[in-house]
Amino acid sequence: MLTATLLLASFIAPSHAHAMECFDVEYPDTIQVDGQTLVLNGMGLRPGPLVVKVYMAGAYVTKKARTSKELLDLSTPKRVVVTFMRDVSKKQVATAYRQNLERAPDDIHPQITEDYENIIAKLQAAEKGQTHVFTYIPNVGLKIETIGKHRVTITNRVMIEYFLGLYMGPNPRFQKMRDGIVTGKCQ
Repeated sequence: MLTATLLLASFIAPSHAHAMECFDVEYPDTIQVDGQTLVLNGMGLRPGPLVVKVYMAGAYVTKKARTSKELLDLSTPKRVVVTFMRDVSKKQVATAYRQNLERAPDDIHPQITEDYENIIAKLQAAEKGQTHVFTYIPNVGLKIETIGKHRVTITNRVMIEYFLGLYMGPNPRFQKMRDGIVTGKCQ
């Protein structure tokens, strides 16, 4: 009888075997994007000053990868999900985007400035628990959704590569966040 009860409980009890948790933020192992199943490659924390946790980022790709080159392959769809771990004002969000633009290499800066300004103009404040979702679909572009609303679609390949590279590229804005996304280990 006990064995039957335990067996039944294993079927009806909620399971977290199909999710990854990092610093109390949980993402499912798989999601659907444009009719394809994407897998969670990894998660990483974007730190703030001192020990403040700003957001958790997770990257979804068509198959697990362990290099930036594989992750940034623009022949396949991908999604970066950012979950805020504290309230962030519109000004703070805009400042972070401007800092990303400022650190762009000189040779691409002029090519991405207009796209960045377009994104910044449409940003909103974010409350703890809210998300920004960046979905790349080949031949469509990078769709930017903040707080559940589509804001803009970027089609400029240089901008897409730079933007996604901030999360999973060889020269990320935050190394530990990128390492978590690339290695699949909570960072």
